[in-house]
Amino acid sequence: MSLKLPDQDRTITKHDFDQLPHNIPVSATIADIEEKKGFIDYFRFVIEVKTKGGSKYLIYRRYREFFSLNQNLESKYAPEDPDKPSPNTCILPPLPGKVYIGHKQEIAESRIPELNTYMKRLLGLPTWLLLDEALRMFFYQTDQDSQQQPRALRRLRPPTRKVKTVKPKMDLLSSPRAEAMFDFRGNSKLELSLKRGEVIFLLRRVNADWLEGTVNNQTGIFPESFVKIIKPLPESDSDGEGGGASGSSAYSCLRCYLLTPSGVDTRDVCVEEDITIQPSHKDLLSRMRNVFKLDDIALNYRDPEGDLIRILDDEDVQLMIWESRGQQGKVKRPVNQFPWELHVTMTSDLSVYNTEI
Repeated sequence: MSLKLPDQDRTITKHDFDQLPHNIPVSATIADIEEKKGFIDYFRFVIEVKTKGGSKYLIYRRYREFFSLNQNLESKYAPEDPDKPSPNTCILPPLPGKVYIGHKQEIAESRIPELNTYMKRLLGLPTWLLLDEALRMFFYQTDQDSQQQPRALRRLRPPTRKVKTVKPKMDLLSSPRAEAMFDFRGNSKLELSLKRGEVIFLLRRVNADWLEGTVNNQTGIFPESFVKIIKPLPESDSDGEGGGASGSSAYSCLRCYLLTPSGVDTRDVCVEEDITIQPSHKDLLSRMRNVFKLDDIALNYRDPEGDLIRILDDEDVQLMIWESRGQQGKVKRPVNQFPWELHVTMTSDLSVYNTEI
């Protein structure tokens, strides 16, 4: 693990990225937070690390470990005068400060964007600093890290989408495939549940962190961090981040609101459908139940007068779409956003309507 660089060589390799070992971390993203219960309850950050050699793994770190790393680096590399750095010093990125008051989970959630920025800037420092022992040990996957069972990794999850069902090629020798390293329980019918040791036949890449595959005659998406790739997908089968020359399906954005006595929860749902498609009432209801994790809900839309109208069947959906077309010139929307919006309420809540229904 130890790889020290003599001071006299620093100026030679300071910007020479190619000289770095393949296991040097080059990016890190917080995938989730997890609560650890014991004598003292605390939250830790689940971090996906990517190395120069292209490998990915998960590490688990508390805020106090970020704090210790930052103090260690400052003691060794922070210049006494920031305006006059020496060859052996470096301007380090600021670490978000300690918080002493508040709910632990809320504090951990609020720190995620700042810690992501901190790690991005830290791994963007001069290459000689990436060889620092403390920094490498912070991002190194220990035996304890590798034995942990990851959970939802919700911040790596792709947007809500319609999964395309593709009949896989079941040739055991030639098909792209992976082996599940951990159990994974899908959170919706779009996600594939896995058991450790199962072989998943890969269909395509959804984005940088999720794949689509099939196992036990079930097709769905799953996080790449839960599997070991046995045979990778060909480049042409990837339609994740960055797209591809072949052109993946266009995505449309559906704006929906959950109206409750405590307030309004607004969501933008990404769906792999053209904005001209007219969905059924059943499909819309099923999707909204999945988005808001509620069962006893009703769908609504606002008419041209601004009144909330409950949607009961496919004819109501057709009426909503027809009325929304007449409003297109009055409301500015992104080109990929549906011209109509859904307002979700609890089935028993009739207080949102002007008249009783």
